[in-house]
Amino acid sequence: MNTTAYAYNAWYPLAWSRDIARTLVTRRVLEEDLVVFRNEDGTVAALEDACPHRLAPLSLGTLRGDAVECGYHGLTFDCSGQCVHAPGMARPPASFQVRSYPTAESMGMVWVWMGKPALADRSQVFHLREYDDPGYSVVEGDALDVQANYLNLADNLCDPTHVVFVHKTTLASASGQETRVEHERQGNKVVTWRWVLDGPLIPVFEGLKNFGGNVDRWHYYHYHAPSVAVIDFGSAKTGTGAPEGKRDDCIQMYACHFITPVDQRSCVQHWLVLKNSPSDPAIDARLRANLRLAFDEDKRVLEAIQRNEDKPRQWRRIPLGIDGSSIKMRRIVQEMAATDE
Repeated sequence: MNTTAYAYNAWYPLAWSRDIARTLVTRRVLEEDLVVFRNEDGTVAALEDACPHRLAPLSLGTLRGDAVECGYHGLTFDCSGQCVHAPGMARPPASFQVRSYPTAESMGMVWVWMGKPALADRSQVFHLREYDDPGYSVVEGDALDVQANYLNLADNLCDPTHVVFVHKTTLASASGQETRVEHERQGNKVVTWRWVLDGPLIPVFEGLKNFGGNVDRWHYYHYHAPSVAVIDFGSAKTGTGAPEGKRDDCIQMYACHFITPVDQRSCVQHWLVLKNSPSDPAIDARLRANLRLAFDEDKRVLEAIQRNEDKPRQWRRIPLGIDGSSIKMRRIVQEMAATDE
């Protein structure tokens, strides 16, 4: 199996904010096990999930105030990772500590900094301005376990060309098969886009708006290395100027994918959607179900690819012209990983 170098000095999605409370939970990021909990003031703490005494997982212990008591011998660590109590000792040695990871919250997610703490800049945590726009409503998804390397999922999220073949009943229409794809690098981001002119609505948009005929449809894939993808996709009535930027009367969505790399062959795909229409329980439930169906279609393919990659044989990928965006994305991640060394 090929191995991927990790970029540590970056903010990674850790968990939905809704899932972190005054209890101890575990998460794995970049092959490191963390114990995560909310402090009494509502902030989130993340510590190395191993007591330095006998390496018992702290997640098996007890949360006492803003500190974790090891469930094996009672050593207690505050949210900075420092041991503040050791049974039988008047004062724990300063060396009794575990690693503490900087955290932040944005867009309903808890984010964690896996690199050097001094470099953690919370102003750089990913945030999409439309998330705060009252003209958009939020449809929060789930956390999809994908048994595949996270860069294989990243390939998928930089690639509009697979949609017509993988998502025939959800995100595709036949008219999109031969449409030209463009892409460019913008710093540590890759943007990939495609327009489909004078075609039918895609299935997932049906019922949201009646255009009375065909539409012009856009797909802009924004990949922010190493693990955030935002797909801006929408439709407007054909001939009303959408390609030139006139989108006053349109359906527009931002599908946000926050990927947690777990290890070399698994990741977690957190997703949510912003749409330029009011929240409606029935419509939102249908949209959530249809998008989850689409992401399950991706999951099936990606996990099959991972199984092939894991086979003990000589193999190599054969790149095509449509892979230009993915190649740029992987190059950025390699560059980021190299700067951590």
